[in-house]
Amino acid sequence: MRVLFVADGRSPIALNWIRFFVERGDEVFLATTFACSPDLSLQELQLTPVAYSGARSRETLSHGGAGMRLKWRTVLRQFLGPLTLRRSAQSLQRFIERVHPDIVHAMRIPFEGMLAANAHSLAPLVVSVWGNDFTLHAPSTPLMRHHTEWTMTIADGLHADCQRDVRLARQWGLAPARPTLVIPGSGGIRTDVFHAPKEAPTEPVVINARGARAYVRTDVFLKAIPRVLQRIPNARFLCPALAGNREAERTVTALGIGQAVQLLPQLQQHELADLFRRSQVMVSPSTHDGTPNSLLEGMACGCLPVAGDLESIREWIRDGMNGLLVNATNAEQVAQGILRALEDKNLQRAAAGLNRELIRQRAEYGPCMQRASEFYEKVIAASAVASSR
Repeated sequence: MRVLFVADGRSPIALNWIRFFVERGDEVFLATTFACSPDLSLQELQLTPVAYSGARSRETLSHGGAGMRLKWRTVLRQFLGPLTLRRSAQSLQRFIERVHPDIVHAMRIPFEGMLAANAHSLAPLVVSVWGNDFTLHAPSTPLMRHHTEWTMTIADGLHADCQRDVRLARQWGLAPARPTLVIPGSGGIRTDVFHAPKEAPTEPVVINARGARAYVRTDVFLKAIPRVLQRIPNARFLCPALAGNREAERTVTALGIGQAVQLLPQLQQHELADLFRRSQVMVSPSTHDGTPNSLLEGMACGCLPVAGDLESIREWIRDGMNGLLVNATNAEQVAQGILRALEDKNLQRAAAGLNRELIRQRAEYGPCMQRASEFYEKVIAASAVASSR
């Protein structure tokens, strides 16, 4: 199979998916929207910037009141990013015409899916929807709405990481007959890396692996920590991908919780898995999401999840059974969720068993990627039938 991916080539999520087809021996091409040098044996790599993807960004934790104040770069891309699509799509179209792929897979709607939809390729197009593509970005501006609808109209198949997004995709223009696939965005969990420890951790360690994202209320999580420490003074909190974040550092200092919080750098998968295995609880305080890969990774490692109460998350977590759902904008509720998760040992044990089985049934990498391969073949066959009519 000749597969051309349109993706952010820096993304571990995208690379985990792409690696399957490279290692299987398919001819794999990558049009990356950000400069990168992935450790993959690709047939060809082309840089195709879009929506200012060549500009530097600065992630912050800034939020105002109950609403979310998106970082300036996100706002810039939502308003002006669609204006860059035409020129970038011309470059992508030339790349597609030169390599003649059997299928094109754009991994995310803004702006990779929009870019591929505007390239007018004869090859069938699969689009992945990630997390907040429909709930946050699509309705943000008239142009984002237009290009989301156009992308769904053009797509020959849709990959989503939750059933909610299949439903929303139909509302945004995906034809009822177009095939869909629901598996984790990264292709699944590598259980040789993300697995439970031999013995459950005994120390009250909490991990938040979401980093600094505009739709993740890490600020609320940090404000919940003093409430937790009042009852469990020896609790410790691990925060990968927040080292050097000035807003996080200022918040930790202002709250006086530096002795309990570690702001860590971006970690490799095996390093993150080790931290999950040290932790009793993982927190995912998001207000927009599909199925976060870090949520599944933590569940595979035996962490009890405390997550924002969202429709997509409820596809994986039943409150009080295999995790806890909270209002991610309310520090008191987040704190109470963490406290219950740390103190309820019966819930920890029961959830670990339920989540291990859930990952085995729905999210293991090998079976999921086999389904992805079969999905590609289905899309290619359906597109061929449609073209012959």
